[in-house]
Amino acid sequence: MTAVDSNSHIIAAYRGRTAGSAELYRKAASVFPSGITHDARYLLPHPIYVARAQAGRKWDVDGNDYVDYQGGHGALLLGHLHPEVMAAVAEQLSRGTHYGAASELELRWGQLIQELIPSAERVRFTSSGTEATMMALRLARAFTGRGKLVRFRGHFHGWNDNMAFGYSDHFDGTPSAGVLPAVAENVLLANPGDVEGVRALLDEHDVAAVILEPTGSTFGQVPLEASFLASLRTITRDAGVVLIFDEVVSGFRVSPGGVQAHCGVVPDLTTLAKILAGGLPGGAVAGRRDILDAIDHQRTAASGRERIQHPGTFNANPVSAAAGIATLEIIRDTDACRRANDYAARLRSELNNVLVDEGVQWAVYGTFSGFHIFTNAPKLDVDPLSFDASKLDYATLKGTKGAAVPTKLRLAMRVNGVDLSGWPGGPVSAVHDEDDFERTVDAFRGSLRMLKAEGEIRI
Repeated sequence: MTAVDSNSHIIAAYRGRTAGSAELYRKAASVFPSGITHDARYLLPHPIYVARAQAGRKWDVDGNDYVDYQGGHGALLLGHLHPEVMAAVAEQLSRGTHYGAASELELRWGQLIQELIPSAERVRFTSSGTEATMMALRLARAFTGRGKLVRFRGHFHGWNDNMAFGYSDHFDGTPSAGVLPAVAENVLLANPGDVEGVRALLDEHDVAAVILEPTGSTFGQVPLEASFLASLRTITRDAGVVLIFDEVVSGFRVSPGGVQAHCGVVPDLTTLAKILAGGLPGGAVAGRRDILDAIDHQRTAASGRERIQHPGTFNANPVSAAAGIATLEIIRDTDACRRANDYAARLRSELNNVLVDEGVQWAVYGTFSGFHIFTNAPKLDVDPLSFDASKLDYATLKGTKGAAVPTKLRLAMRVNGVDLSGWPGGPVSAVHDEDDFERTVDAFRGSLRMLKAEGEIRI
């Protein structure tokens, strides 16, 4: 929604509940472009400003509490303020936040990644998922001696220049603002799920790597079959092309070992972040030893190759490492992934029952610990109980950017005490409970009725 509907009762109700957030947003507009510090937080008439959070809920500056399906942009599988994670952080804070030196914590953290992620013969820490994809691509180009990258339309891999187009716009491969045409020319966009299209690109071009979100884009908003991953593994191996799984979102969430452990398809490189650092900043590239040898001082010297330099002030920061160790140990030793996956499956089912009850031809779908609400902009004939997202293309499933109905849905859900991610939908956590579940279902029903009253949903 690009403008605020002054006649909307939903927006009026939202404004009435969030005056403190509105005032902070007014002040932020003179500090930050658009008054925000992350694109996903842009929501008119204003975002909410959160004061505190606990488990599966958070509270804004006006005292409203929300069932939280932002989940730290997917980082908080264990919810807010998990006691074991917070204890590890507090202990490390008492010992120092930055040593400018190696620590035992980074070793333990890296060993846990090796234990859990099948592809992780070697690990290199970064400060974020964007940095991890940058490093993975540089490693692939150095290893293969080739220049081009294959990506999939709609898949997000951070905001570096190689990834800054083709996921929400510029699907024709033209560069988005600020990206050099020469960069875009070396990035080849393929349609999700199109094995033969990828094969043709590998045959016709000097390709170093293929990168994808192995769940499908936006954690399965445009789902991919495991058979597609297996086919990609075969054709990239045959072509000598590096296969990169971007598991920044799915890593340690789909299963303790990510998508690759769940489906048995092992990539050459894996990018990680979010859950990796337990809700604090941190990322990593994990993968084959011979590929990561390009960063190794001794091995590059022995082989006579130029080494890839990789500094980074906050690589393997000890506080992030402490949080990451505690988080990964809990995920390894408990059923956290299963609990989150089970909650999400139950929630998808019950929300679809609400759609049937209300006579709304939308659908709620997804896999693992995520859910997506298809608001049916093209007015298709949809049965919520039999909806199959794999039958629709990426443009249909993701074509809600700036649309009024998904925006009003999110505002109505906030009025009713639930904060959705912008998909709309969200990742769930292992600590969302029955009260959260019931509140979400009730909020969804109430929000649909609010949208009907405004004429946004017609039966």
